[in-house]
Amino acid sequence: MTSSDDSNNIGGIKSDAFEKRSGQDRRTHQFPKLKYLLFAGKRANVRRKEDLHHTFYFDRYSSSLFAAIVAILLLSVLDALLTLHLISKGSTELNPVMSYFLQYGPFVFMGAKYFLTCFGVVILLLFRNVLRKRSITHAQNLFSYIIATFTTVIVWELYLIFFVVS
Repeated sequence: MTSSDDSNNIGGIKSDAFEKRSGQDRRTHQFPKLKYLLFAGKRANVRRKEDLHHTFYFDRYSSSLFAAIVAILLLSVLDALLTLHLISKGSTELNPVMSYFLQYGPFVFMGAKYFLTCFGVVILLLFRNVLRKRSITHAQNLFSYIIATFTTVIVWELYLIFFVVS
């Protein structure tokens, strides 16, 4: 047996698979391929210990994370509706960005509010593991904090509607 035969013989099994490798690491891409995001990829969590020290993206998410995202979007729409009701009763919008969109009417205001919320949620979702590595606050906690903040704002708006604005 020659040395070239030994390189193809692993554990007594001749393998040509090692000869067919391209030598490139498939995991070098930072962002997942679009087909995995759209058509239910397979990565739902970190599989390797060394991946914990790198930026990584998932293409499958937990049902609790989905529920948190839906709750944030629903609370954002409710906040916009209550804000429009308060403005119709004589209140003013204190947020300068949303006040700008309010100048163009309620539909533009609602659309901008929903779009900006969706954009923020997607950014947090994609980079939640980057945030996990670099801070003590996990992204799952951030989603909880956002829900708590929206809930507080909605409670305040309901207080204004029922007890302050006539």
